[in-house]
Amino acid sequence: MATPGHAAAIVIGNEVLTAKVTDLNGALLIKRLRARGIHLQSCVMIRDEVDAIVDAVSRARESAQWVFTSGGIGPTHDDVTVRGVALAMGREVVRLPEMEKMIRAHLAPQEPKLASLRLADAPAGSRLIQSELTRYPVLACENVFMLPGVPELFREQLEVVLRELPTSTVAVKSMFLNAREVDIADALDEVALARPHVAIGSYPTFDEKCDYRVKVTVEHGDALEVAQAVAALITRIDSRWIVRIE
Repeated sequence: MATPGHAAAIVIGNEVLTAKVTDLNGALLIKRLRARGIHLQSCVMIRDEVDAIVDAVSRARESAQWVFTSGGIGPTHDDVTVRGVALAMGREVVRLPEMEKMIRAHLAPQEPKLASLRLADAPAGSRLIQSELTRYPVLACENVFMLPGVPELFREQLEVVLRELPTSTVAVKSMFLNAREVDIADALDEVALARPHVAIGSYPTFDEKCDYRVKVTVEHGDALEVAQAVAALITRIDSRWIVRIE
């Protein structure tokens, strides 16, 4: 069952998995969703294969309210995202008259090639999200947003989509400790067990230039919950290990 307020991402492209192209879109999406207070459930990379897309989209829709895809919506043979999304949602692929009209106007007076018109194909029931922020409209079908793989275009269209999604705040506190993870494991376990709704993370560093050995993060939508969890940790961690709290 999809979790309200959560998102999932699917980066599609053989070129990413074969190191021909370094993926930038996944990292950007993670950062922008984080800034908007939207929880990202998963971010997967898959090949330009219809079956792989069907499986990934189906799984993503089961766990998240919104699904973002990156890549595979161009005019060439390996652009199969639209077909994969359509199959995953049990829909036919249709040609959107509005998009076809835009393509014909852009290429006029020349008659568009068949490959160009493929850009107007979409899962039945899709809509186009127009905005002054982007050169091309965003293709969306229910809760699935099909964004281009080209980083510049992905960035533009992502901002358009984010306008449609709700924003929430995330309160975060970081504790920098001069201790090993094993030294604080019991304290973390106790607080995490008592407050399962608060996200507590532990991240060691082996950089000798740092003035700490472990960074512990505490986050929740409510700043009071964060403050209470941090206070609980402070009572369970040797004060000599606490370098600072930010």
